[in-house]
Amino acid sequence: MSNRMPVKTTEVAFGVVEALLELGGARFTELVDHMDMPKSTLHDHLRTLESMGVVVKTDNVYRVGSRFLEIGAQARRQQPIYEAGRPEVEDLAEETGEHASLSIEERGRAVLLHVAKGANAVNLDAYAGRPTPLHANAAGKVMLAHLPKPRIDAIIEERGLTAYTPYTITDPTPLKRELEEIRRQGYATDTNELVEGVKGVAAPILDRGEVVGAIAVGGPANRMRGERFEETLPDLLLSASNIVELNLTYG
Repeated sequence: MSNRMPVKTTEVAFGVVEALLELGGARFTELVDHMDMPKSTLHDHLRTLESMGVVVKTDNVYRVGSRFLEIGAQARRQQPIYEAGRPEVEDLAEETGEHASLSIEERGRAVLLHVAKGANAVNLDAYAGRPTPLHANAAGKVMLAHLPKPRIDAIIEERGLTAYTPYTITDPTPLKRELEEIRRQGYATDTNELVEGVKGVAAPILDRGEVVGAIAVGGPANRMRGERFEETLPDLLLSASNIVELNLTYG
């Protein structure tokens, strides 16, 4: 692996994009104040990004352009698991009436590839491309559990175990005990660990023994309990993940 320092101009350019996303669009002066950089430098970056279609300017307000939608859509289609898993996610959403999703692990985080909402699904602010912490939701934990142990340790060291609710596991020791249990039973659950009032169940997607993703169902805690939470949904997800694995192998 190269130890060379990142290219500063690239970092700054992406910093401009992230600032525009954070601000929801901004005028030039607002962006100067927010980023605390020379006007001439910011102007040059904005002009370049605008010429590439990455940033657009309307009524003197700069916003992130739709070019990222094109880039994101193409990036997603290049993931074999997306085409293999999308139909199963749609079927799960329809059958359960809840929120179903397909995720991958990237750079120590769970990243949503596809989301489908059933008839009774609540708004979980989930969208394709959204990153979530591996330790605080079912999909993340089930992928974390199937990674090599040195990789698990490295992710915990790098990303930490941030508390998102009072129920988030923030101590490596109980987390690792739960990961062992997840490996044993074949699926993971989360109870109010990322968002209070929301519970989830997830199964891993394996390709030649290596975890390549997870398929999950989440919903309000009052509907995710008892036999449904402990047996019905895990069985549905394990069946769906098996189909995705077969699609990856033979599709």
